Amino acid sequence: MGKNIIFEFFKKHKTSYILGFVFMMLTSYIQSLFPRVLGNAIDILSTNNFDFSLVKVKIMYILLIAIGTFISTYAWRNLIVVNARNLECYLRARLFNHLQKLSPEFYNQHKTGDLIAYAINDISAVRMTLGPATAMILNIIILCSISIYSMSTIISFELTLMILLPIPFIILFMFKTGKRVQKQFRKVQENFAAISGRVQENIYGIRVIKSYVQEEAEALKFETLNDDMMNSNINMVKISSVVSPVIEMSFSISFVMNLIIGGNMVLNGNISLGEFIAFNGYLTMIMRPIISIGRVINIFQRGIASMKRLDEIFNVSPIINDGCKMISSAILGEIEFNNLSFSYGKSNINALENIKFKIPKGCTVGIIGKTASGKSTLLNLLLKLYLSPINKIFIDSIDINDYSLETLRSSIGYVPQENFLFSASIKDNIKFFKDIYTDEDVKKAAQISSIYESIMKYGNEFDTILGERGVNLSGGEKQRISIARAIISNPPILILDDSLSAVDTITESKVLKNIQKLRTGKTTIIIAHRISTIKHANFIIVLDEGKISEMGTHDELIKKGGLYYEAYKSQCSAS
Repeated sequence: MGKNIIFEFFKKHKTSYILGFVFMMLTSYIQSLFPRVLGNAIDILSTNNFDFSLVKVKIMYILLIAIGTFISTYAWRNLIVVNARNLECYLRARLFNHLQKLSPEFYNQHKTGDLIAYAINDISAVRMTLGPATAMILNIIILCSISIYSMSTIISFELTLMILLPIPFIILFMFKTGKRVQKQFRKVQENFAAISGRVQENIYGIRVIKSYVQEEAEALKFETLNDDMMNSNINMVKISSVVSPVIEMSFSISFVMNLIIGGNMVLNGNISLGEFIAFNGYLTMIMRPIISIGRVINIFQRGIASMKRLDEIFNVSPIINDGCKMISSAILGEIEFNNLSFSYGKSNINALENIKFKIPKGCTVGIIGKTASGKSTLLNLLLKLYLSPINKIFIDSIDINDYSLETLRSSIGYVPQENFLFSASIKDNIKFFKDIYTDEDVKKAAQISSIYESIMKYGNEFDTILGERGVNLSGGEKQRISIARAIISNPPILILDDSLSAVDTITESKVLKNIQKLRTGKTTIIIAHRISTIKHANFIIVLDEGKISEMGTHDELIKKGGLYYEAYKSQCSAS
């Protein structure tokens, strides 16, 4: 899939690539004229009473070659190298969009640091391969072909082959070395991912680390990873650094052979001094690109390794997709679970079993249960973060699997257990960067979630910039800003997943009353551990080990004397 994405990009930019390659071929051709013109100038200068006007013409040719090389090189670099940067941007955007579509299950199996390495190092390696390295390869082929042809016409084809005999062995050696570089580069990327993950984890968990006085221990762990990274890079350098000395030694042999054979030919009068210098010029011209082959092969091997890694990600198909029927009609808010059973992945244990209930439009439903009783799983299925079985969850009597994802999720306001705030202003966090909401909408949402007074205490009020993940706010403030984000659109369905656990009971009561007043005629689902949060719901569902243990109003469940009553009694005695 990654290769198809690159092919699509090439197809889209084919005109600029073709022009770039034309200018590159022109550059190589113009450069190849220099040794012959220089040789002719030397022959003119070596004659007695030479015509200085002829020398002037040759000097003019050399200046024109320099100007032509500059212009054509500038042109192809702006076409091909710039396109490589565009490709890098294009690939990164495609990767980001692809990652956005993948299910939570994918992120459970992949570390964040590894995914960051894909987006930075791997894409950069692909850019280098399909930009500068590709250009260099084409330049090497054209320049070497012209140079070898010119050398064979100056002296002889047989002598040229003899002098260039070491080159095939050089290329074979570089290809073998390149395979080892590719293998080692993959280790470098894996170590980079490990370091990225460790740094990110330590930054997020810095308060825990400091609380348990684990700074030195974490530093030692990081030092081990850092050493692994250094060693893998050193090993790669050790392998790749052999290439240049081998090439230079091989070309030294070629130059020695040329001096011996070509020098004798000049002394014997078989060739002129200018032709000998031209021949040496072409040999030098071949040497430069051949030496760069080592670097090019290293870049190509890194790019291949990175492309394989990217393909692994691009070939992961999103498990959650739009429904086949792509229903996009407005959602009203009636929800029904019809004997739903669900298990994660290949697990044989059901997280939910035989869940059956109906929430009429406009009802407020409370869900309570012990930890791991299936509360969040129920909501994840309703949000279609995981695939639910066919004909088990219905919204407005339509199977949830028939809705388009945009219609389904834009109709549900969701406040998760783990609130996430962006490093942006409070206003942007409530609006979620959407320009459709006015400042008055933001203010109203903040008032309903009882965070308005706290915001007004900040110097910049709603324009106050939050730290990463809302680090400069208390847990209760983060929860209430997240609630404001969910209710600003007043969606048909609102889900609060233990979203008031960090606020005091007085603030909780105030927020719930405001939400109840706002959401008259709209469906609200509240998951909580505190009875006070859900006791005013139209009805309450008690989950236990993935099954519905009890269901009814607060008063009905108290009278039953079951799990709900035990939880109520425990919380009352604790308070």
